[in-house]
Parts: sequence; C-alpha cells; structure tokens
Amino acid sequence: MSFESAGYQLLPVLPELVLAAGAMALLMVGAYRGVGTTGLITGLALGLLVFVGLLELMLPAGKLTTFNGSFIVDDFARFLKILALVGSAATLVLSMEFLANPSRRIFEYSILVLLSTLGMMILISAGDLIMLYLGLELMSLALYVVAASNRDDAKSTEAGLKYFVLGALSSGMLLYGASLIYGFTGTVSFAGIAAAAKTGSIGIVFGIVFLLAGLCFKVSAVPFHMWTPDVYEGAPTPVTAFFASAPKVAALAVFTRVTLTAFPGIMPQWQQIVVFVAIASMALGSFAAIGQKNIKRLMAYSSIGHMGFALVGLAAGTAEGAQGVLVYIAIYVAMTLGSFSVILAMKRNGLHVENISDFAGLSNTNPLLAFFFAMLLFSLAGIPPLAGFFAKFYVFNAAIKAGLFTLSVVGVVTSVIGAYYYLLIVKVMYFDEPLTKLDPVRLELQTVLAIAGLFNILFCVFPGPLVSMASAAAKSLF
Repeated sequence: MSFESAGYQLLPVLPELVLAAGAMALLMVGAYRGVGTTGLITGLALGLLVFVGLLELMLPAGKLTTFNGSFIVDDFARFLKILALVGSAATLVLSMEFLANPSRRIFEYSILVLLSTLGMMILISAGDLIMLYLGLELMSLALYVVAASNRDDAKSTEAGLKYFVLGALSSGMLLYGASLIYGFTGTVSFAGIAAAAKTGSIGIVFGIVFLLAGLCFKVSAVPFHMWTPDVYEGAPTPVTAFFASAPKVAALAVFTRVTLTAFPGIMPQWQQIVVFVAIASMALGSFAAIGQKNIKRLMAYSSIGHMGFALVGLAAGTAEGAQGVLVYIAIYVAMTLGSFSVILAMKRNGLHVENISDFAGLSNTNPLLAFFFAMLLFSLAGIPPLAGFFAKFYVFNAAIKAGLFTLSVVGVVTSVIGAYYYLLIVKVMYFDEPLTKLDPVRLELQTVLAIAGLFNILFCVFPGPLVSMASAAAKSLF
C-alpha cells in the first residue's frame, strides 16, 4: 500500500486519531506534573475538543468510508459528532468550579471526558457490529469512572458501581444479540446484514430484540431505565449534565443507524419494539417525575420521557422521522445543558442545593436566572413558541405521516401530563416565599445558560439552519 493510499484510508478517522493522541498527551502531562495541572489540562482538553470539531467540519464532503466499510463518515455522522463534541465541551465548562475545589483536583476527569467522547465518535460512525461494540465500550468504560469521580462521596461511588454493574449486563445482552445476528446472516456489516435479512427469521428477530435492549440501556429507555435516577442523583452534578447530553446523542445515533441501515427490510419487526419502548418511556417519564423532590432525579425521569419522544420519530422508519430525531436530540441537548447550568448555579453559603423547594422565590432574588430557567422548563414541557415545541412537532408529524396515530396521541397526552411537574417548578420560583439570596453565579455558568436559553427562545425565528442540516443528515442514511 502506498503512502498516499494509506493517508486516504486514515483521512476519515483523522479527528478521532487527533483526539486519542491529544488525550494520551494530556494524560502524560498530568501523570508527570500531578494534580496542580488540573486547570491547565481542563483548558487544553476544551481547546482539543474545539480543534477536533473543526477537523470534522473540514473533512471532504460526501460519504467517506474506511476499514472496509466499518467506519462511515456521512452527513448523519458529521451532524451528530459535532453535537456530541458540543455536549462534551459544555460539560467541561460546567465542570470548572467542581474541578477548582482543592479536595477534588482530579486531572484525570477531563481526560476521561475526552476518551468517552472518542468512544461516542466511533459509535456514531460505526458501520458494523464490531465497530459498534468497540465504540460503545470505550464510551461506557470512561463513563463508569466519571460517575464515581467524587471519590470521597459515598453516593458518587454508589452511582458508579450501579452504572457499571447494569452496564455490564446491557453489554452482555447487546453482544448476545450481535452474535445471533451474525450467526443467522453470516456478516457483521450493516450493509451485509440488510442484504441478508430481508425476511425476519426467528433468530434474527431474537438478535434484534437483544441488540436493541442493549442500546435502550444507553439511552435510558424503559424498561432499561432503572439506573438513571440513582446515577443522576449520586454522581456530581457536572457529571450528571454530561450523562444527560453527549452520551445520549451517540446512543440515539447508533440506535437510528442500526435500525434504518441494517434492518430496512424487516421494519415491522423492529418497529413494534421501538413503539413499545417509546410509549413506555413517555408514560414513565411523565408520571414518575411528579412525586420527585430532588431536581436531579426529576431531570432523570425527564430524560427518560424525552428519549421516548425522540424514539417516536424513529418508529416512523422514514427519512422525515430520522430528521425529527436529529432535530429533537439537538434541541434536547441545548435544553438540558441550560437547565443543568441553572442547577449548578444554585449555591447558598458555598453549598449546592438540589431540592425543588430551594428554588422558592428565585424570581425575587435572581430574576434573570429564574426567567431563563422558566423558559427552559416551558420548552421541556413543549409549550410554543419555544424550541421544545418544535422538537415534538417534528417527531409527531413524522409519526402521523407514517400512520402511527395511536403513538402520536399517547405522545401528546403524556406531554400534557409531564408539563405538570415542569410548571410546578415555575410556580415555586415565582409564587412561593423567597429564601435567602444565592451566591454570585460564575461566568462560565452564565455563558452556557445564555447560549442555551437564547437558542431555546429564538429557535422559532431562525429554525432553517438546524432543520436543513438535520434533513441532509437524515437523507444520507437512505
């Protein structure tokens, strides 16, 4: 193989290679210089993510493949990789105060975020079952450690252990499903599986069930959601913000790619699974959050519900449905990062507060913070003309065009029920007696909140760029 040929083969994976090399270099710096470099490594990691994002955008247009089709870079992959990089970069910004604490100077934290992001990028570009598993495990192994990164806190350690045990179970189910699919089709590539699986034999159907069960765990969809509330509550809040944003992007991306490119000929079989999971997730997310007192547990159930709404678009099995999924996940990431920046800003006398009752009277003590949080909560509830309304509109519209009327009606009803607990927080902020003033809000939290809040409010004025990019990305799958 000539040098030019080898260089072209590696061109599609250039951003991933740079990210891996950068993470290893930062690890060496941290190991050599010690915890005193935590701030430096966090800043360099943030710069590395931005640089990798620019590299991704500079790759040649069109569909690129390498490693015999195992790694695919198309418009779909580019869209979701940029979104995952944005989520990871925002997480590092939100983590600056957490890492500045002398008792929590963990230089490995930023490196683990980088390695997890590397796994996400591989997962998003996976073109066969082996690359899918490699990306999934690289992402997950770093997440297990990040969940337990607050080593002096029993809750954080418990969160990491729970996530690890249940994650190992889900990986086993996914591998079993992959082995069944390979056994009955004779190939691991998605294109090869699509050619071989034009009729749904019992073995392939069982394989799809186990494969999707493993992926449902990663998107925290019912009935594989049980880890979510405990891990969200126990992990440090910046880690919870990370869990709720970037990994969801990668898991939903591979969920979409696998179903639409590996099993297009047997859509009725996997569509039943997706419809059931979507309905169960929307219902549980709407009802279970009503009794929650802790804002992080509430956000956990909210994320379960929102993954159900996103899967409504996937259940349609059309390019329009895939476009709805992409628009939904982009808006969801913005809403989630904005909400967690508010939760991180809730400090009194140097201590973080996490109960919903602690938001009482926030409109009197910090009106701007209360306004942006209220707008984000209205958006999460799907109230027009905010971005969250359009996210739900696109997925429901795709489902109706595909004839999934019952699914759409259930989605609208559960959305109305879920609005109750979002509006309850708004009521607490605007109508309850105010508590003592919050500590001053750090600049990085204000920046993330301002960007997410303004995107959320102004999306109805400028929806074109995101919608057109999502449409191009979705069409690249078909």
